[in-house]
Amino acid sequence: MEPDFPITRIKGGVGAPQGFLTSAISCGIKNPAVERLDLALIHSELPCTSAGTFTTNRVKAAPVKMTQAHIRKGDLRTIIANSGNANACTGMQGIHDSRAMADGVAELLGLKRTEVGVCSTGVIGLPMPMMRISPRLGELVGALEPGRGPDVARAIMTSDTRPKELAISFDLGGTRVRLGGCVKGAGMICPSMSTMLCFITTDAAIPRESLRLAVLEAVEESFNRITIDGDTSTNDTVLVLANGASGIKPVRRNGPRCRQFRKALRWLMLELAKAVVRDGERVTKFVHVKVRGARTYLDAKKVAEAVCKSALVKASWNGGDPNWGRVLHAVGYSRAAIREELIDILYNGTPACVGGLQAETPMDKLRDIAALPEFEIEIRLNQGSAEYDMYSSDFSPEYIDFNRSEYAYWKQARKDGLV
Repeated sequence: MEPDFPITRIKGGVGAPQGFLTSAISCGIKNPAVERLDLALIHSELPCTSAGTFTTNRVKAAPVKMTQAHIRKGDLRTIIANSGNANACTGMQGIHDSRAMADGVAELLGLKRTEVGVCSTGVIGLPMPMMRISPRLGELVGALEPGRGPDVARAIMTSDTRPKELAISFDLGGTRVRLGGCVKGAGMICPSMSTMLCFITTDAAIPRESLRLAVLEAVEESFNRITIDGDTSTNDTVLVLANGASGIKPVRRNGPRCRQFRKALRWLMLELAKAVVRDGERVTKFVHVKVRGARTYLDAKKVAEAVCKSALVKASWNGGDPNWGRVLHAVGYSRAAIREELIDILYNGTPACVGGLQAETPMDKLRDIAALPEFEIEIRLNQGSAEYDMYSSDFSPEYIDFNRSEYAYWKQARKDGLV
């Protein structure tokens, strides 16, 4: 559902807002024999305000640690991102490599290191092949131009099957502004900052603290509401840059323009988050789980997360089985305050369970719904007014096959003398 004010979908993704330049090149980070975009750059011609959220995993990749430190010190103006190698669990060498990427770009663009955010995604535990990255930074910077946002979306893909991007324009207090973004992610996706990278740019002028609060709110209602496999990555990062290039006056905190911007940002992030689930590793189902009538917000969240993470529930979705009993059992162990005899469960509005018991709906009708590629499950606890929404996927046999082994990439690392 789009925002309650007119928006126009535009092309360009993260490069659509005015004043932003983008580029992407192929470095052969994972495999030098394969020609694919794997190193990207986003740069604002004007100073920015910035905000970000990062993985809650206690094991954090080197670029996450460094970019977190940079944002604490000030605002970013540039983001360099790579796919093929996560630069995670790489010790001090990983920190040195992230710094080298930031320093190389900063020097070429006349910036301070702390104005550059570094993001990486890919195989965990392997040193970065800097001998293929550092010599190409000049080419990466030299390729900066408007309109290459789609290349950035492709360059950050790992197990994704397609690039995921979105851009819109809308009137903000009489001035036309743009908001654009891209996201990558297909596996290791779970709430608490679901491997996922998201970059968003805007030519609106948003003060630093207002942007920080808007990003926290939008992430909580989008990327923290999705799960594919229940794994929280070491590299999850969302970065938002605002440069004011539209000419709009700075948005006042908590004013009507600020509220409108928050709605637009929240909608854009949610659309990108849904795209991540739809492109999950070997998924066949996209399921919207709605919890209604909980006593508290926390109870509603517990129920939604228990159902969406349940391997049994997700397996039944893969088989097109409307197994409401598995849904109810997950509700029961969620640690939320519930009463079994009050619970109703509906598939696309059709009752499957009423008062904790089998509904009168013919099973064939429920099977037809569960066979759809996308459907909705509503869980009514009937104990209050709190609610929570999440977006999840099924588990498929192909998911297991796809994730059985990743060690083939170590052969290339040995050839490179990195391990």
